[in-house]
Amino acid sequence: GVHRQILFTTVGWFVGYYLVKRTEYIHAKLDRELFEYVRKHPEDFKAAEKKRIGELLEDFIPVR
Repeated sequence: GVHRQILFTTVGWFVGYYLVKRTEYIHAKLDRELFEYVRKHPEDFKAAEKKRIGELLEDFIPVR
């Protein structure tokens, strides 16, 4: 009946909420570890020289 639908909807919402919070926590933890590694080893992560957009794109040759 309707009470079962409300129950399953509520349980599903709480499980989904928990799973989203857990994945956000895991990703935040991983980001923190990676940023800390980058901060401690700057010689491994040098900034690349900036390129202009014309250097990145190939010449356009229309095909008919």
